[in-house]
Amino acid sequence: MKWTLAAALVPAGQLLDLARAAEENGYNSLALPDSVFYPEQVSAKYPYTKDGSRFWPAETEFIDPFVAIPAMAAVTTQLEFHTNVYKLPLRDPLLTAKQVASIAVMSDNRFAFGVGLSWIPEEFRFTHTEMRTRGARTDEAIEIIKAVCAGKGPEWVEYHGRHYDFDRLMISPAPTRPVRIFVGGHSEPALARTARIGDGWISVNTSPNKIIAACERLAALRAEYGRDDEPFEIIAGPVGDVSRDDYRRLEEAGVTECQAAPWWQYGVPLDDRAGMIDAARRFADEVIATY
Repeated sequence: MKWTLAAALVPAGQLLDLARAAEENGYNSLALPDSVFYPEQVSAKYPYTKDGSRFWPAETEFIDPFVAIPAMAAVTTQLEFHTNVYKLPLRDPLLTAKQVASIAVMSDNRFAFGVGLSWIPEEFRFTHTEMRTRGARTDEAIEIIKAVCAGKGPEWVEYHGRHYDFDRLMISPAPTRPVRIFVGGHSEPALARTARIGDGWISVNTSPNKIIAACERLAALRAEYGRDDEPFEIIAGPVGDVSRDDYRRLEEAGVTECQAAPWWQYGVPLDDRAGMIDAARRFADEVIATY
């Protein structure tokens, strides 16, 4: 089992120190979420709470992961990074491919790209993108990014899809190893997308039992698509009173990496810089080193 330090909601000024601490204490990777802005009025409910409300205030910092990850890569040498998750259909896929390729090159291939759809109608309306086609456009965008970041350096690529169409072009620099694309979400379309074109899956923060059920469905879907013999990663976000037995059950179900945000577990406020570093170390000592 590998371990991710999940840095959602963490103030931007603490990320470099956390990246160093993660590398020094046995974490394999650090994950950052994506949020473009907060609409003052939101016409949809947040899908991951019982009452549909967000659990963070509007002023919570969400630094652009494409800015923060290169900065953290510059102060580490082995730590890997991924987005959890990047709202891909809000962006143009070629511009995104350029950024992903650049981050992969600048980090010496230590970047994986976790993608999702976004649940906020206003994000699509205010960025002049279409929510109705978000799934189909995400499928095509993943294919485009995979072509640009195939791991062979700069190559001529072209794409002719329903939503995106372009003739031969080259993006340089480009990575020397394929950029893995992880798909987030528990819905049936998200799991099917993962099984069909993803290199891995990222769970939401939920109970081990729900993650295991999703893993079982993913295994069935990957077999249906004839991909069950290909390399595949599962990054899980178990929450609650998670025991060592739970971690073992997750690993047996196919989970390859577990996320942890130890400051929540140990009751450390996000503005306590030293306390958050200590929490990351404590989790490493109590869980990672003894697992």
